[in-house]
Amino acid sequence: MIAQAPSVRLRRQRNLLLGVLLAVAAICWLLVVRQAGMPPPMGPAMGMALPLFLLAWVAMMVAMMFPTAAPMILMFATVSAGKRQREEPFVPAWVFVSGYLAVWVGFGVLAFGTAIGIDALSRGSPWLMGNAARLGGLLLFLGGLYQLSPLKNVCLAKCRSPLSFILTSWRDGYAGAFAMGLKHGVYCLGCCWLLFAILFPLGLMNIAAMVGLTLLIFAEKSLPFGLAIARVAGVALTVYGGVVIVTSAGLPGMAI
Repeated sequence: MIAQAPSVRLRRQRNLLLGVLLAVAAICWLLVVRQAGMPPPMGPAMGMALPLFLLAWVAMMVAMMFPTAAPMILMFATVSAGKRQREEPFVPAWVFVSGYLAVWVGFGVLAFGTAIGIDALSRGSPWLMGNAARLGGLLLFLGGLYQLSPLKNVCLAKCRSPLSFILTSWRDGYAGAFAMGLKHGVYCLGCCWLLFAILFPLGLMNIAAMVGLTLLIFAEKSLPFGLAIARVAGVALTVYGGVVIVTSAGLPGMAI
């Protein structure tokens, strides 16, 4: 039996949710651009305490990741809306999104702790301060290698297949939806964590770098030739990182 087209109501709900996701991402982009226009604070953590750093981090993550995570969120919402139409138990999409956000907030806490540790070490080590650019280049180089790694390919494949993820990972109830959001967040983090990490040497508030990485992540996850794009980006990052390691120049986030 051929499946019928989605109802008008389901399509409207899907379009409304997509509009909300894109609107939230746009608001976060405005906040990030406003923050970028302020005098740049010193240090990897930008001179912020943890709560303020996490607010900036979540705004940046939502701005960059919500457009790329939209297909997975919409797929969950479509299945849940179908259950609601059939008067079956359903869970709203915000529960799934909450699990997804929880993973990235946890990564933000780890990023803050790492930034504080690096800042403390560099203050007591002239060698680290003198070689900060080369270490940033090393991070770019490692980010490029990770783009070419099997783990990246596995995580990217999961992110590129919303329907497959939903069919194989579905769990009922609020706890199940939150766990699904966590699981997808882990795959998404596994796909993109080093792309976020290289924002430290490139500049956390470097809007051009953020836009470029957002377009890269979107292309990897959404375009038919996304896997090839990921590999090309990996080669480009390794070359860029190698040049920085040799020349100790070319990192806007580490200009002294």
